[in-house]
Amino acid sequence: MRNTYLLLIIVISLNSLMITESYAKSTIEDSQSDQSCIRCHTSSVQAWQKSDHAKSMALPDKNSILADFNNTDIEHYGQKAHFFIKDNEYQVTISYNNNIDQYPIKYTFGYFPVQQYLVETEKGKLQVLPFAWDARTKENGGQRWYHNYSHEEIRPEDRLHWRQPLQNWNGMCADCHSDGLKRNYDSDQNQFETTFDNINVGCLSCHDDMSEHAKTTKRNVANDITSTKHPTGQWLRAAADKTAKWQGAKRNNSFMDNCFACHALRAPLTDGIKVNTPFLDQFMPQLPSAPSYHADGQIKEEVYVYGSFLQSKMYNKGVNCLDCHDKHTMKLKIEGNGLCLQCHGGEVYNVTSHHQHQESSTGAQCANCHMPTNRYMGVDDRRDHSFKIPRPDLSVDFNTPNACTQCHEDKTNQWASDNLEKWHGKPKAISKSKQFLIVLNNGQAINLEDHLSIIADTKLDVISRASALQMLSFTTQMITIEILKPYLEHSESLLRLSAANAALLLTPVERVIHLTPLLVDEFKAIRVAAARNLVASKISAKNQQAFDEALSELFDTNELSSWRGEGRANQGAIAIETNDFLAAEKYFRGSIIIEPYFEASYINLADVYRVQQRSIEAAAVLVEGTKNLPKSAVIKYAYGLHLVRQKNYVNAVTLFEEAVHLSPENSQYAYTLVLALDGIGHSKKALSKLKTLILDYEDKAKLKELGLYLSQKSNNKADYDWFIKL
Repeated sequence: MRNTYLLLIIVISLNSLMITESYAKSTIEDSQSDQSCIRCHTSSVQAWQKSDHAKSMALPDKNSILADFNNTDIEHYGQKAHFFIKDNEYQVTISYNNNIDQYPIKYTFGYFPVQQYLVETEKGKLQVLPFAWDARTKENGGQRWYHNYSHEEIRPEDRLHWRQPLQNWNGMCADCHSDGLKRNYDSDQNQFETTFDNINVGCLSCHDDMSEHAKTTKRNVANDITSTKHPTGQWLRAAADKTAKWQGAKRNNSFMDNCFACHALRAPLTDGIKVNTPFLDQFMPQLPSAPSYHADGQIKEEVYVYGSFLQSKMYNKGVNCLDCHDKHTMKLKIEGNGLCLQCHGGEVYNVTSHHQHQESSTGAQCANCHMPTNRYMGVDDRRDHSFKIPRPDLSVDFNTPNACTQCHEDKTNQWASDNLEKWHGKPKAISKSKQFLIVLNNGQAINLEDHLSIIADTKLDVISRASALQMLSFTTQMITIEILKPYLEHSESLLRLSAANAALLLTPVERVIHLTPLLVDEFKAIRVAAARNLVASKISAKNQQAFDEALSELFDTNELSSWRGEGRANQGAIAIETNDFLAAEKYFRGSIIIEPYFEASYINLADVYRVQQRSIEAAAVLVEGTKNLPKSAVIKYAYGLHLVRQKNYVNAVTLFEEAVHLSPENSQYAYTLVLALDGIGHSKKALSKLKTLILDYEDKAKLKELGLYLSQKSNNKADYDWFIKL
């Protein structure tokens, strides 16, 4: 949602740039608004008007609304919407099970290929309507209303329902669609007082406070900020080279942190985005790993650009966003292969012998092979920015996608692999560390030595190494400081961040000694990660102030997300580690109140009661959870474990059976069910059940061991032999 392409037809006037209502500051100095830029930068402003940034959000009117509000109706699994205009105001009624609500459209949110609409519900909350407008042409399937989750029913008790926090504009989307946005969330009142400087993404989102610059009456190029900040140089290709190399002053690509601020999957560390501030001072990034990415690092879920681009050879050679995108329209500088041929030799790459397709055809386009698309939000095709070479041979071995069979849907990966080998010879074998990384991302076990080889491989991109480092707990439960120390002190900030997150694998003493220096790291993300893993540690008086300051940053970060269940649950988890059960109870109960369909809070609150021997209250909260989330396998499983502790084995078995039915892929549920059946004297049924269930799991070791134990216990040689043969 955050980076949806959004709408605003800009009329350059002070009124259009300064909205004076509860969602915008009522007064903004002229030098701080985009209006002051227009005097000298007319051509830049005109270019910006063509951008998606300029169209990121708008007041609803005949210029900004793209959708059909001419008494139009749409229905999805019993949820109905009626769009109409009354008294020159765009409005909608939403009904479900005879409950009807009517709302005026507060803002348009989006432009192409999808436009969404915001309505105000309560306590300053703006919610995204469940129905959106497909802005594509009719010939391409557009010009229609459609549901955001068109292939599934989203009931009111679903976290994805449009009235729930995950569809909230203030918390989920707002900071990337308006300049100078502050969420201003009051967790005690569960209320927003969100403000922004400009309604859309304008000059201030990239250029920061230009108030002093705006006061100048005559432009002095020699002192122009934009002239002095960017070193000169160009990409040049020697006659013998296939691709260009940067020639000139060393590039400073730190400005891309402004781009990554919104074009990344990340958690905020600050309320609002400050321009020209390091990415890791404002955000905690999600690194490339399953399930958001495919095993080879290609994008899968809606992860935007940061995680894929940092994997690319382009990024590591110094290519930046503005090499391909115009700095004001944000559109590609050149359409088609011409963009790539700025640096890549046409005689090498833009020929049939390379791409094996008819000239100028779809298959001959560089981007279609090296930047395959994924579709999000039902209609929005976005390209992968890792610029990988299609490897159908890896698809055969590791079940990763490739651009060839994405286009040739009727063909197999083996077909694509055979053809590529016929055209270009046997593909170059990927390094051992890349193989190990793919296996790791596929959820398969690798040994510690192989895991460490991924992290140590300096030929591998830094973000992939950092991701592997963060996943060390998948391979081992403990590591020595000799292994982790080089990364805790590494010059690459992403490796330091992942090392801080992996430090729980150290002994408590080593953790304190070696994480403490990161409490004063230059980047907030690293300080927060270090503080999180030192919460339960004894800190020396010498380092107490540094710890307290980093811990305060951690609390502030969690508070920023306390409008949704996870934010309060994270605070509760910290309270548990510090044995502050009163605070933990408050946070988890608060999480349930604001988001009753977030299952983790029920389980954690029940655990708080359990450790305090408050079994009646533990049972009550788990019953509440099963009522609010009747299809939650994990809550039923937790409730079953509670009943086992209460020696109510028969009812526990029923809950374990329901958990297995709801989540058949979870072998732990199956293991516990079989053990519980045996525990109530149903050993024969337990063995029979196990023989059926075990066939569904790829990793059978633990269940096989249980089968052998139960067979031996009941002197059942036939079943024992059956399990031995597995």
